[in-house]
Amino acid sequence: MTDRFELWSPADEFVASTGPLVLHEDRHCLVLWKPPRMPTVGDESDDPTVLDWARRYIKQKYAKPGNVYLGVVHRLDRPVSGAVLLARTSKAARRLTEQFRTGTVQKTYWAVVEGRPRQREGELVHWLVKDRRRNVVRAYPSETPGGKLAVTRYRTLAIRQRLALLEVHPITGRAHQIRVQLSAGGLPILGDTKYGARRQFGRAVALHARELQFEHPVESRRISVVAPLPATWTGFRALLREVLGGAPSEPAG
Repeated sequence: MTDRFELWSPADEFVASTGPLVLHEDRHCLVLWKPPRMPTVGDESDDPTVLDWARRYIKQKYAKPGNVYLGVVHRLDRPVSGAVLLARTSKAARRLTEQFRTGTVQKTYWAVVEGRPRQREGELVHWLVKDRRRNVVRAYPSETPGGKLAVTRYRTLAIRQRLALLEVHPITGRAHQIRVQLSAGGLPILGDTKYGARRQFGRAVALHARELQFEHPVESRRISVVAPLPATWTGFRALLREVLGGAPSEPAG
């Protein structure tokens, strides 16, 4: 049995907020909606982060003195939007980290890509090598020194003109995995000029962490959390209409 949390119905599918929103919360877990361009954790920019926001939220809501514990069990790239899971206890952090390591967590992304997939669905397999100095990942079709195996599955949800909407499931969890593998497959994500996109998408990329499914780290139940789309996706109404049904509404504040 899976407990499903979806705070926004298709009638309010887009969110115009510039800061995080709470999608699910209990004593052990916190799932937040991350807006595009906000880093999950601190980086060289010193910009406000999702983790900073979450600590302030917990501290203020529960009037907690001193430091607030939150464990980061996974991250989203800065230009990516969607669901981010944080642990509120060290026990939860250990157990959730293990779920990500073993693949128990099911991650579903939506991506708007340039071009049309040759197959409606498929599996991408590459060996990825990260250039840490330049923060760029390269994909190789066969095993290569220093490479880590990456596997991503996709299916096509809709096609309009020169864009396609894909549902993407990363089986492994490598840095920039979805972005570099789709690009290597001839389908760069809209706005992802780092990995071959020709068109801009503001300062973001059209990749959204749509749903997270995981085993609750303490209770015997499976959690599913669906993240609404950022307002920047309203331009994809034609692509989204087939998936969401009807005409998605204007962004909620």
